[in-house]
Amino acid sequence: MAEQGESTFTVIVAAAANLGIAVAKAVAGIVSGSSAMLSEAAHSVADTVTEAMLLTALKRSEKPADEDHPVGYAGERYVWAMLAAVATFVGGAVFSVYDGVHTLTHGEELGDPTVSYVVLGVAFVLEAFSLRTGVRQVRAEADRMKAPFARYLRLTADTTVKAVVMEDSAALVGLLLAAGGLLGGQITGSGVWDGVASILIGVLLVYVAWVLGRSNAELLVGRPVPRAMRSEIREEILSVPHVIDVLDLITLIQGPGEVLVAAKIDFRDVASAAQVEWACEDAESQLRERFPSIRRVYLDPTPGVEQRRAAP
Repeated sequence: MAEQGESTFTVIVAAAANLGIAVAKAVAGIVSGSSAMLSEAAHSVADTVTEAMLLTALKRSEKPADEDHPVGYAGERYVWAMLAAVATFVGGAVFSVYDGVHTLTHGEELGDPTVSYVVLGVAFVLEAFSLRTGVRQVRAEADRMKAPFARYLRLTADTTVKAVVMEDSAALVGLLLAAGGLLGGQITGSGVWDGVASILIGVLLVYVAWVLGRSNAELLVGRPVPRAMRSEIREEILSVPHVIDVLDLITLIQGPGEVLVAAKIDFRDVASAAQVEWACEDAESQLRERFPSIRRVYLDPTPGVEQRRAAP
């Protein structure tokens, strides 16, 4: 629950920053006539909508398991996060590319860019603060998992924080592109630079939407825990008395900090029913103690290969 609270705070900070930035960019874009600034305004609007969806995801995923949803609602986080990725693509990328192409084909009248420069500077500071909040959370979680920062960010099941970090990183790059477009137009008097900057911002948003969409799609379809953790789970089960072999092991990430483990286990033939039952209990206790993220364990006593061969 602590991680849930940290994720919510991170998303709220990002949403508050983007909402104010979106309005400022839109005003600056209208005053300066810059298509890159308008693209950045669309970028911030898309980010704000994205964060609203991520907050919805966090809220709905908190609901406890019930009769109709016996494994809980953690998966809803990935549904809303997927919709957020679509919003980033449609709301930001499509508009930015369209506006950039329109500028290149029809030209634009450049106004005073001073207001835009001021807005870009303020936006850069706010986006950097929001990114810092997200990075601090990811770094803390990576340290707890004893994983490199980049690897943890790539594989984390907490796609809400991943979305914030990626979108804020893209926002900073987008601000630099917008500033470059404004400066190029100011120096040359041509709107081509501004149009190219707008298209590049759109391409950047397409990449972010694709990465986030792919991550959430993998988790919705069903992604196992990393190979190293699967090996450790297998070793832990094999350490339990009366267990001979793990014939089949399935792991499933159901949400951030929520893992399901199911396995077919070959027990000693001379073990009694009571010993098998207690071995299953011991295995579950050991797995939960070693891996706090494991919430559900299902073990199925199954005849081994030799027993199957000997069967009539």
